[in-house]
Amino acid sequence: MGTTDISILNIADGVFEVLGTAGDTHLGGEDIDNILIQHCLLEFQKKNANIKIKDEKRLRNRLKIACETAKRTLSSTTTATIIVDSIEGIDFHLKLTRAKLESLCSNLFKKVMTPVDEVLKIAKKDKGSIDEIVLVGGTTRIPKIQQLLEEYFHKKPNTGINPDECVAYGATIQASVLGGVKTEKNNDILLLDTIPLSLGIETAGEISTPIIPRGTTIPAKKTNSFSTYKDNQPSATIKVLEGERYLSKDNHILGSFQLENIPPGPRGTVKINVSYDINADGILNVSAEVEGQEGSQKSLVITNDQNRLSPEDIERMREEAEKYKEADEEFKDNREAVSGYEDELTINLQSVRDQKKLPEIEKLYEEEIEWIRNHTSITRGEVQSRRSEFEKKLEPYMDKTKEESNLPKEEDTNIKVEEVD
Repeated sequence: MGTTDISILNIADGVFEVLGTAGDTHLGGEDIDNILIQHCLLEFQKKNANIKIKDEKRLRNRLKIACETAKRTLSSTTTATIIVDSIEGIDFHLKLTRAKLESLCSNLFKKVMTPVDEVLKIAKKDKGSIDEIVLVGGTTRIPKIQQLLEEYFHKKPNTGINPDECVAYGATIQASVLGGVKTEKNNDILLLDTIPLSLGIETAGEISTPIIPRGTTIPAKKTNSFSTYKDNQPSATIKVLEGERYLSKDNHILGSFQLENIPPGPRGTVKINVSYDINADGILNVSAEVEGQEGSQKSLVITNDQNRLSPEDIERMREEAEKYKEADEEFKDNREAVSGYEDELTINLQSVRDQKKLPEIEKLYEEEIEWIRNHTSITRGEVQSRRSEFEKKLEPYMDKTKEESNLPKEEDTNIKVEEVD
């Protein structure tokens, strides 16, 4: 299928910095061709209702050539004729106007502005800050698309560049730059690209935690610190993810490795530093090591030809992230409430253990922690209700502890007086 890709670049002193990219994998020349093909089939059936088409697939292939030619003609004139000889013995002629083409494809043309809005949000720009609109690709020759862009940005698009040649030309320049081929034309050119999807790691609860956000200019390097989830945790799985969704299962797994020999310690006390380093070629190097422990580092290299997503898959994942954004936000809010409550219980339990008082309280905390770990799908409201119920359970023991702490002790009978200047 045809695609529409839109990028915002900042160009200065030979440096091409990509600020954002967006697109639609079902919005392009082939989609327009398919609409025209279907229109021709319907027109033929109207005029020849008693004729049955025996080989529709072959006919579609013949119509495709004629419709594509007519589409191109309508970019420079207002009328075109679609001619296909001998369809079941009947010659087919259909006059197509530019107005009719725009009417048939109106919904398709309107969709062009959706990725335009999206890329402006990604690049954190408003349409008034765009200095020039450069059109690339054959479909940008269509007057209606040029009109929509002109009305949106209040300025005429630049049509002085050959839309068919510039893609190949640009790819050749970038290949020579990355390949280290120096010429007079590319010597002062540098392209700073961006990553199309966030790169993250799976954390406790099968959550995807971003490390390098989508739209970050490459090359880029980022290090985040994580802690162990369980007491005396011996190892950790470093699962590298690509995508925008909250749950790791909804994202793409690029690879994983195991970090072994983590020293024993209470939950949250052992730190693990994870680094993501992506170079200009898009090669990602992931490393992890236990903080303060020499020789613990392990790493993984992910190349462009290794389990990477196609442009169509990237766009599909972007669309899914937008579609399920509200549901993901709600799930995230609930899960953070659960996690926050568990952290609170764990800290309080450690405090109770340190005081070595009232084992009954310690048991209550242990039971509550076990319960919350087995009910991670509850809502924020249910967490608040559960916390209130648990606090009521603790009240009798808290009152007892308070009474004991107020009893006079031998070492406390003497009142100490501080000297006041």
